Amino acid sequence: MLQRNKANPGENGLSLLTIPATGQRLAFIEYGDPQGVPVIFCHGWPSSATMGELTDAAAKELGVRIISPDRPGISASALAPDRQLRDWPPVAEALADHLGLSRFRMLAISGGAPYAYVTAWAMPSRVSAIAVASGAPPIAELRDQSGLLPLYRWMMALHGRFPRLLRTGFRATRPFVSMKTSVHLARKLLRMLQPCDAEALRDSVAFDACFESQRRAWRGSALGVMLDAQIYAQPWGFRLEDVTVPVRLWHGIKDRTFSYRIAEEVAQRLPNCTARFVDNAGHYSLPIRNMHKILKDLIETNDRK
Repeated sequence: MLQRNKANPGENGLSLLTIPATGQRLAFIEYGDPQGVPVIFCHGWPSSATMGELTDAAAKELGVRIISPDRPGISASALAPDRQLRDWPPVAEALADHLGLSRFRMLAISGGAPYAYVTAWAMPSRVSAIAVASGAPPIAELRDQSGLLPLYRWMMALHGRFPRLLRTGFRATRPFVSMKTSVHLARKLLRMLQPCDAEALRDSVAFDACFESQRRAWRGSALGVMLDAQIYAQPWGFRLEDVTVPVRLWHGIKDRTFSYRIAEEVAQRLPNCTARFVDNAGHYSLPIRNMHKILKDLIETNDRK
């Protein structure tokens, strides 16, 4: 069972940084061991920095310092209206500089994957290794989208044909999902998930890390959540084949959000990747049940190995 982080509960542990190059505000929260091996965490979508609570118990046991930022426009981080995926590495670099980290590792869950990949691609001299769990693929490059969650296929179609309608949908959604009652409703809807994911999310800490962090993202602004989603529909601006740092890719065989077959294709494109496909694991249960293994493997991964 996961343990709740008492040192940095929710927004009480929030830190703020002003990015020197842009003057924009970046919010982040730390978990795990403050003196441990530094790992920058990339939260999913729609989610926020408190998703890092999933890592807290394992990080404390292993001596890992988790630094979990809100992406621009999410919760307490300032909106960056025209941002592209390739705008993220300078933000990660500014955060690392602020914390005095010459080198660091990265952990990404689900929608955080593109942000870990682009940072590893842009800053190989500072990123020692990355771990990606239940990671989002470069959707714009997929010739066959049948391995995506139906909701994502629907959103991609709307983005291509009726982008204004999609934006209206995001604005209309915010009042409902940002309310506290939305979390209670999500608990009741767990039975709609496949058994492995539903069982993993019955742990209250895991549930809050996934769904309360989601509510926190929507509370910031619908526009921030929408712009974060827009990144996934666009080309990433670099090739996976050019990501040379060690990648540890973890994916559940029962993942319905991003099929494991898509993850296999991603792994084949990465030149320095070790992939682990886990039986009886879905999109949520994979990182929840395997966090200790994922972090242990990440910190034991040597540069260029």
